[in-house]
Amino acid sequence: MFAAVRTAPEPIAPHKHHVLIGHSPRIRHISRMVDKVSGGRWPVLLLGETGTGKEVVARAIHAARPNEPFVTIDCSSMVGPLMESELFGHTKGSFTGAANAKVGLIEHANGGTAFFDEIGELPLDLQSKLLRVLQEKEFRPVGSLQTKRSDFRVIAATNRDLAKEVEKGTFRRDLYFRLNVVSLRLAPLRERREDIPVLIQHFLSRLECVHTFTAETLEAMLSYDWPGNVRELENCIQQMVAMNSGPLLHVTDLPSSIQNHLLVRKGQSMVAAAAAGSTYAASSPFHERSEAPVIDLTPMGVLPLVEVERRHIMRALEYTEGDRAVAAGLLGIGRTTLYRKLKEYEVAC
Repeated sequence: MFAAVRTAPEPIAPHKHHVLIGHSPRIRHISRMVDKVSGGRWPVLLLGETGTGKEVVARAIHAARPNEPFVTIDCSSMVGPLMESELFGHTKGSFTGAANAKVGLIEHANGGTAFFDEIGELPLDLQSKLLRVLQEKEFRPVGSLQTKRSDFRVIAATNRDLAKEVEKGTFRRDLYFRLNVVSLRLAPLRERREDIPVLIQHFLSRLECVHTFTAETLEAMLSYDWPGNVRELENCIQQMVAMNSGPLLHVTDLPSSIQNHLLVRKGQSMVAAAAAGSTYAASSPFHERSEAPVIDLTPMGVLPLVEVERRHIMRALEYTEGDRAVAAGLLGIGRTTLYRKLKEYEVAC
């Protein structure tokens, strides 16, 4: 169990200021930068892996202007011919199915903030039209001959390296420079593990539950890399609370992804311990060398490499009691590679 820590006031409404949770140097730096840029209207580019909290930071920047609109534009979800209509709106009858006129997201953001989530997913043709809006503050709805004006602050976020996308020709260079005035990079959760206990307490508080974690469970969560970052951590806690009446949550209550991580970690520790023990035994002056061979050797005195590999894989499967996914993790190979090797060895998959 761990001591309770201060969390943000609850509940946090979806369209209100999201407090940045944590005490690590990385999160303190982001908080300072948010304070600096929130008062102005400079474009901000948020960089970071999926789930690191880019929208939380965007809302924190916008919080200095609570009476202005905050419009989220999810560029990864807008697909097909209706993307332009979603952004700029359309007139009645401009295309099949357009029974009524529609106001686009760009117009809704007028006077406030437009948050372009996953801006790297926006197609090139819409990138050029967005650039014109940012430069001229003007746009034209689909099917209209008249221009409209929309003046807003732009905050963009992406998990891609936009500089590389520019070099590949998938992202416009001029739009990149227009967006990249203030750039903030959000650290993945594995690089700020000291924030994990604070985040756990925060999410438990939001769920209004009385669950707590054993020290062993917290240690397991601190050792995990969280590839889905804060979003995965929140999902983990929700899952554990939903499936257990509590109040104490144990290692066995953790999701399967963390359970597999613990198995791999245990296996690696055992392999390292066995290797260290073998080295010590071989170098010890008290080691009695056996005259009998430990394994059967070929006439040349060594096993073929393929046989060494086969035996190693079979030992991993024996250790994991046939769990091929965990065995592949222990061996450091993909499951497809493991299945192919087993097929080569004529072992039933």
